[in-house]
Parts: sequence; structure tokens; C-alpha cells
Amino acid sequence: MAPGVVRPRAVLIGPPGSGKSTVAKALARLWDVSRRDTDTDIEKRAGKPIPDIFVEDGEARFREIEREAVDDALRTHDGVLALGGGAILAPETQALLANYARDGGAVVFLDVSLAAAAPRVGLNASRPLLVGNPRAQWVALMDARRPIYERLATVQVLTDKTSPTDVAAQIDAAVKERA
Repeated sequence: MAPGVVRPRAVLIGPPGSGKSTVAKALARLWDVSRRDTDTDIEKRAGKPIPDIFVEDGEARFREIEREAVDDALRTHDGVLALGGGAILAPETQALLANYARDGGAVVFLDVSLAAAAPRVGLNASRPLLVGNPRAQWVALMDARRPIYERLATVQVLTDKTSPTDVAAQIDAAVKERA
């Protein structure tokens, strides 16, 4: 990495309910660094909650703001970065993450089963893409996204039946092993 270049220590990707935000907190605490969540960045940029962006502006506008938020965070944040579950769908974001990984960055896929994700997500209306039959929607999302998560990941950790602290420790060990 060039002098003066900032990049996250780790980027967490995965589906809704995998624990990205919670694990980001635990990992940031373990490493004594800051954490950032692009979903929060998106809400700040748009001035409204994500469900409202979907309803009022549409998914295409949400994804545009999301791409901008991910690009900015990858260039300016030096702690733990958690991405929204669908951020990896944009080819531009995939390219940014591939470049980040190629430069030595840790892209961590937090994998989770439906059985473990369901109680975490609550399968409620605050997840715009899980409206209707949330379990079927979640399975369909994972079927579409899993190959992308796996292709982008430099580290993969299953979060089922594992505390955020233990997941953070597994990530720490894997990142150290890669270095």
C-alpha cells in the first residue's frame, strides 16, 4: 500500500442476519480501531431511513447511494467496515473489493444459515427486500448472492451458534495467518 493511503483493516460482507454490524463492533473493540457501517452512511447521505429510501426513491436510487458510500468508506476509513448485504451486487463495488483484496485487504464473508439468521433478522418489515415471505426471500437472496460473497472473500467465517466475540477472534486469527 502506498504511503498516505487509507484502507479498512477488514471489510465484512454477508447476508442479512449474518452479524455484520455486531461482529464489526466486536472486531473493532478487539483491534482498538473504529468501525463504520455503510448502511448508516447511506441513511446520513439520504437524510432518511433505508426503508424510506426504498419506498420513496426506489431500489435503484438506494443502490446508487450505496455504491457511493462503499467507495468513500473504502478510501477513507481505516478501521472495520461493515457493508450492507446487497452492496456486493454492484459490479463497481465488486471491482473495488477485488482491488482492495488484491492489495492485501481482508474481505470477510460472514456466512449464516437461514435457521440462525431468522431470529437475528426478525424477518420484519424494516428489511425492504424481505417483505412478503421473508424466509423464501432470504433463501432467494442467498442463492443469488452466495457465489459473489464467496468469490470476493479472502476469509469466510460461519456465524451460526457463535458469539460475535468468538467470530471476531476467528477473523483476527485468519487475518494474522494471511499476513
